[in-house]
Amino acid sequence: MKFVFNFPDLGEGLEEGSILEWFVTEGDSVKVGDSLVQMETDKVVADIPSPKNGTIAVRYGNVGDVIRVGSPLVEIEMEGAAVVGTMELAGEGVVMAASEEGVADLGQMPSASHKVLATPVARAMAKEMGIDINYVPGSGPSGRVKKEDILNFKSPSVKPDERRDSFINEKEDVTYKPLTQIRKTIAKNMLHSKHNAAHMAIFEEVEISLLKEVVTKYKPKFAAKDVKLTYLAFVVRAVAQALKQHPQLNSQIDTENNRMIFRNRYHIGIAVDATDGLVVPVIRDADRISIFEIAKKIGELAQKSRERELALEDMKEGSFTITSFGSIGGIFATPVINYPQAGILGIGRILKTPIVKGDEIVIGNIMPLSLTVDHRIVDGGETTRFVKRVMEYLSDPVALLMDGA
Repeated sequence: MKFVFNFPDLGEGLEEGSILEWFVTEGDSVKVGDSLVQMETDKVVADIPSPKNGTIAVRYGNVGDVIRVGSPLVEIEMEGAAVVGTMELAGEGVVMAASEEGVADLGQMPSASHKVLATPVARAMAKEMGIDINYVPGSGPSGRVKKEDILNFKSPSVKPDERRDSFINEKEDVTYKPLTQIRKTIAKNMLHSKHNAAHMAIFEEVEISLLKEVVTKYKPKFAAKDVKLTYLAFVVRAVAQALKQHPQLNSQIDTENNRMIFRNRYHIGIAVDATDGLVVPVIRDADRISIFEIAKKIGELAQKSRERELALEDMKEGSFTITSFGSIGGIFATPVINYPQAGILGIGRILKTPIVKGDEIVIGNIMPLSLTVDHRIVDGGETTRFVKRVMEYLSDPVALLMDGA
């Protein structure tokens, strides 16, 4: 009898995913735990395992197709089965976690995929260049094939440079690429934020010469423990401490029930410029952990973001967001609120600038701050007091570490 297996609910309000790769074709035999298909959602890339033993009778959708949660993925012909049913891997039976290969594994069943590990870009390039990716040695984690491996793959008839030139020269005047789930979600969330929040922005500059001395002094000690110390760790802690004193910015508005929701914990989201788009993993309880722990967590989340290894748990329950665009370039900006949060703080490029200290002009180190708030939730006065508190902490890191200790 045939068993219909539907695209499971992966949690966190995900409604759909797009097919990145099929691991099976019609007629293939599968066992429980064998990977059927790789799906991309706006949060993670996930291998979906088979819930039954049997033979693939029908496969729904092609690579690039968007599948809604609850819609059929495959029909499995089961020998000796007495009933026909449908199944979704949902609820407590599903466990999502990041794996070494950069995908999320579902369930407690082992993965038995026979396909080579490869990034989506590498697969597309291999297909375009007529290369069987199963024969390409991978240089990534766990032997994962990357685009560089495709370009450098040795072929008896074509040199790598010739393949690269052919790949470039065959391109049209324009290139069409389907929207990824991440990009679709970013677009939707940005418009949702702009349409549902009254954005107001203020800009400030804070002199951080003392903080620079602290970072310079302790950077080697942190590095000895494989942790990179940056200014961002101090900004995270400063924001968390300031939110405790200005709770209006750690709240959200619930217009349907005519109430405000004040968050009693301080989970700070960090906007990360990942390869496939912006993601915002969360540092939980940033007011309770040390600068060392914050710096370590920032490094871990940034690496997981860029390698697409974030689990859903890494992105839940953020109450305020920080975006550090200054590490790339830019001084001031008007960041878009991570709705329904009340505010987002942007950190610009640190500049050496002449400042007046006492009666003398000296060289100062200026960190630009750009704060956007939902004006429905926070008034101008409270917004200014909040950013001044953040500035006090950044200009005097001792006060930051002592306050609330």
